Amino acid sequence: MVAVGDPLPKFAAADQDGKPFSSDALRGQRAVVYFYPAADTPGCTIEAKGFRDELPKYREKGVQVVGVSVDDCPAQKAFASKYGLGFTLLCDPKREVAKTFGVLHPRGVARRVTFLVGSTGKVEEIVDSSSAEEHLSRARARFL
Repeated sequence: MVAVGDPLPKFAAADQDGKPFSSDALRGQRAVVYFYPAADTPGCTIEAKGFRDELPKYREKGVQVVGVSVDDCPAQKAFASKYGLGFTLLCDPKREVAKTFGVLHPRGVARRVTFLVGSTGKVEEIVDSSSAEEHLSRARARFL
């Protein structure tokens, strides 16, 4: 798994709208890159809505929020639309991004892991917990 102090890995995937997105879009910016098991499930919804609710504060501080799951683009689009998420969700049905970060669960879904990235492009903190609330509070403490 990617470790604290490592540079953000290079990756590319389609976003919820099917548009290409790569790690280059995060260069020079602070970012929350969070992996979650499946769109529109209870814990994942709590986490996504938590980031959504504080998105204006993250943006004010120059922090990008990016969610990643192994769901396909239609599922990610439906999830984003249903809850008005307003931030990028990446579709990783081939599990390439999850493998790059080392967060692929043996069941084939992404583990709930959040990478908090500084403006230098290095991972400053990793939250590896099943508790969506812990991910939200640690991201808030670091960036807000």
